[in-house]
Amino acid sequence: MSMPVLIACSHGTRSERGAAAVTALVDAVRDASGLEVVPTWVDVQEPALPEVAAWLGDRPAVVVPLLLSAGYHVHHDIAGVVARRPAHAAAAPLGPHAAVIDVLVSRLHDEGLAPDEVVVLGASASSDPRALADLRATAHDLSLRLDREVALGHVGHCGTPLAEVVTSVRRPGRRVLVASHLLAPGHFHDALGRTGADVVTAPLLDERTPDERLVRLVLERYDQARARELATAV
Repeated sequence: MSMPVLIACSHGTRSERGAAAVTALVDAVRDASGLEVVPTWVDVQEPALPEVAAWLGDRPAVVVPLLLSAGYHVHHDIAGVVARRPAHAAAAPLGPHAAVIDVLVSRLHDEGLAPDEVVVLGASASSDPRALADLRATAHDLSLRLDREVALGHVGHCGTPLAEVVTSVRRPGRRVLVASHLLAPGHFHDALGRTGADVVTAPLLDERTPDERLVRLVLERYDQARARELATAV
């Protein structure tokens, strides 16, 4: 039996740097696994997920959301497409997950994080309470890893504005570092830099070779969904 196609579904961006960074992750997943990996997007870029699903037809496939929380795109866009295709399954999004925390910590250490400095998790806004719960869980896990309180702030039209959070946590003589909880460069990452923080870390993907921990995470989500489908079929 051939392995299901891995449909790598990301948000989409108008940023050339962001698009290139996500493409590099998709290519790295393909190279590491030997699977057939097909990229798709829920917004901005094409081909859109419904087109890719229709093109694959009845071939078994697993949609892996290259998204960091389970919001509208996961529960509506992706779930809706998969529900109409019995041979297709949906994996969990990439976050929350320990691998995401690992990369966030690495990005903070890239910026020389000191023990007494203040860290805020900066994320794109969402009106979906399930996405907000995921973001709060990530902030909590990062707090535990760093052994300090990590507040959560948002850029966008929902949630507590990141600029307000940065102002509220500032202490004399201490840098405020925003840990970018964004997959790749683009509009929202640029917005993090306008919130008054002393430092904004690089997103999880940038011009560097994709972190192996993220590559393994994508494949872990694929394997989990595939195992769940096999168990259901028994």
